[in-house]
Amino acid sequence: MHTLLVDNSNTRTKFALASRDELLPWRAIIPTPDISPESLAQALKDVTWDHSIISSVVPEKAAILETWLGEKPCHQLSYQSKLPIGINYPEPQQIGADRLANAVGAHALYGSPSIVLDFGTAVTFDVIAPNHPAGECEKRQASYQGGVIAPGLASMTEGLARRTALLPHIELEEPHHAIGKSTEEAMLAGAVYGYRGLVREILRNLRKELPADPIVVATGGDAPLITRSLPEIKHLATHLTLDGLRIIAQHNI
Repeated sequence: MHTLLVDNSNTRTKFALASRDELLPWRAIIPTPDISPESLAQALKDVTWDHSIISSVVPEKAAILETWLGEKPCHQLSYQSKLPIGINYPEPQQIGADRLANAVGAHALYGSPSIVLDFGTAVTFDVIAPNHPAGECEKRQASYQGGVIAPGLASMTEGLARRTALLPHIELEEPHHAIGKSTEEAMLAGAVYGYRGLVREILRNLRKELPADPIVVATGGDAPLITRSLPEIKHLATHLTLDGLRIIAQHNI
């Protein structure tokens, strides 16, 4: 039995196949603005699956995906899905499906308390920890507690270039030094070193509110660059969202 996993984010939509216990080698990516019945037919024409699960933060594209995949059992992840962790959050309908998938993946693979950083169009910090208030979730070992949302690294640098007349777009990479000898070098140092400072400060404050030192896990496109000099981050999990979807599918399909 193979599950088709669909991670529909703002920028890219990733597809993967999984068995019950692991991700399989096949992958496909479609730019999210290009999602259509035609692009899906082309990307998935040689792939077979038994059921699918969708994590989406783009409702209009989620509708296309669910309709196209709906000939076989298809589950769209939400706060109402059956999860192996609880949710301790006043308005759970506000939690992005990708954040729930990351939380489940981190808890299953690394344990809790844990903090997941997902470096994408936005960077999200999600906390998984034992539940303290009384309630139904108290029966479970860990719950999604909430987190932090900040602008993504690319969003910040592209926004700076758009809103200033003389600053260029830059390719993100490790700076060679902190004192920039050109506009591009100065922007690169500000982006990468400054962003690491943002991550450290948010983690420092999150740790204050947790009863034990958390395991910190990073995923997302900018994670390899930003986490390179951040010893606070213990694990780089490239496919964390997909692994979370694989685990959630076992509970819902």
